[in-house]
Amino acid sequence: MKRITAPLICFIIMLCAALPAAAQFRYAPVAGVTINNLKFKQDIFPVDRTVGLEAGVIGEMMFPGIGFGIDFGLIYNMMGAKTDLGTREIWASDGFGKSTNAIHMLQVPFHLRFKWTRMNGIEDYIAPFVYGGPDFGILVGHSNIKGDPGVDNPFIYSHGDLGLSVGGGFELFRRWQVGLQYTWGMSYLTKTRKLDNLSARNRQWVFRVAYFLK
Repeated sequence: MKRITAPLICFIIMLCAALPAAAQFRYAPVAGVTINNLKFKQDIFPVDRTVGLEAGVIGEMMFPGIGFGIDFGLIYNMMGAKTDLGTREIWASDGFGKSTNAIHMLQVPFHLRFKWTRMNGIEDYIAPFVYGGPDFGILVGHSNIKGDPGVDNPFIYSHGDLGLSVGGGFELFRRWQVGLQYTWGMSYLTKTRKLDNLSARNRQWVFRVAYFLK
């Protein structure tokens, strides 16, 4: 994560410094509903989706006339999945069964985006957009999954996460943006304590609404 994050931060700083004065910047509070899953290396026990939420602030910088730009932000995001460790004796013997493994992350997205802005005035009412790029996450909390007294949480969590996101949607009246995003986790988000090599990556859908204040 450190090898990837440091060069990216330098790239973002240089890119922002090189942006022409004509670029239009604005920001928005954002909220969404997440549908989460964990993709383990092996299907050893049942894993089901969970529903969570996200909330934060995003910024958008667009180049007028060409429709290209970037977006970035700071977003709380709830990830995870439902797991049933009780189907395997290695965990059932410690008193573990069905549980919700909720993972709370603070995400910093950085996306390239394109918005259709040349539609003979229609873009004042509705304008489609697409985007894609990396999301960097910092762990801020997680579930305390309990088994028998004195037994530790069966999962170990990564302090950071790298995801690759793609999404799209519509901008309404130059203020509201409604979109759908899918994220592939590129690094492991959690792993089991007893089986060191059994790790999982994030998989997530997000339905998101933003309202731009500027």
